[in-house]
Order: sequence, then structure tokens, then C-alpha cells
Amino acid sequence: MPALRTPTAHLLALSGALLLTTCGGDAPPAPAAGGGQGAATAGAAGEVATADAFLANLAGLCGKAFSGSATFGDTEGFEDLVMHVRECRDGEILIPLHAGENRSRTWIITRTPGGLRLKHDHRLEDGSDDPVTWYGGDTATPGTALSQSFPADAETAALIPAAATNEWSLTLEPGVRFIYHLTRNGAPRATFEFDLTREVPAPPAPWGYEGS
Repeated sequence: MPALRTPTAHLLALSGALLLTTCGGDAPPAPAAGGGQGAATAGAAGEVATADAFLANLAGLCGKAFSGSATFGDTEGFEDLVMHVRECRDGEILIPLHAGENRSRTWIITRTPGGLRLKHDHRLEDGSDDPVTWYGGDTATPGTALSQSFPADAETAALIPAAATNEWSLTLEPGVRFIYHLTRNGAPRATFEFDLTREVPAPPAPWGYEGS
């Protein structure tokens, strides 16, 4: 098992009650009337609930792989895409992204005390870190049980200054498609779409994860 670069935060167990049949795409509970501490508590509870629901819905794909394509942006190097929901830990999901024979990328979605975190783990073929890796960010809004957005964090801005305004979104349309979308400076930059109607054989382990 490869070591992750940051420790997993305090994680909550995923409950089956949070699956789509219960949560759907509903908005989080409205803040308590009168504002103040009650409103803040309600807002935090809404973010926690939708974060858990999103992870639970995504975990429903665990072990499965799906083909996809780059539907917007520069497609060079992103042919023959396959996403593999390879590992679902307690409060953490690892999704390698394969582009043909390139097995360098893994998306890591982690439960945090206030929501979710998306990080991009990039490896070289020998399993060592790519010079540009571990960028991403934390959710800043509750999102929904089916869609979450991740503005770039300070680590990303320091690593890739041009990506300081990046915002990634992950959207699940159950039984239809999964969408990875990136904006920069508020404008669309890249979109990958994966067909959830038909599974494909699971690909080999991503670089750096062999034997795990």
C-alpha cells in the first residue's frame, strides 16, 4: 500500500442510509431562523450531510471501471480514458484515471471535518512522485449528494501559480455518466465524461500502487 502524502483526517463511516434513495439531490437544510450560532450550526450540518451522501453514492461504484473521453479542452494525451473506482476506504475513495498506457494519475477524494478534499496524485512510471503532484482543494460550499466542487487550495497556488483560480467539480448522474470538469478564471478548461451504462474490465494498478 503506497503511503499518502497527508494523513487522512478524522473520518466518519459511510452509512447506507445516505445513499441516493434517501438523499437524492436535495439541498442541505435551511439555516435556523434568526441567524447566529443556530444558522452556523445548521450550515455546517448541511455540509457534513451532503459530503457523506456524495461519498456514499460514489462508493456505490466501487470496484467498477468505465470508459470515457475528453469532451472539452485539449484532448492530446487524454485518449482512451478509463476511470477505475479502485479503492473505497473509510471516508476516502481512490479513482485512478488511465489514458491509454499512461497510468500516472489517481484522484483521491477524502472526507475532512468540514466537507471533502480532492487531490491529484501524479506518479512517474517508476512509482515516484511526478514533479507536479498533490494539487487540488477542499469544498467551500455544501454541494449536493451528487455534485461537489473543489476550489484550488494554497498548496496548489504555490505549486502551479497559473492554477490558483482552478475549480474542479465532480458530478454523478446515477446509471448514466460521471463528469470531471475544470474551470480556470471562471471559464471552462477541461471536461471528461465517463459512461456508467457499461462497465469495462478493470485496468492494471496505477503507477506507484502496484501490489496494493
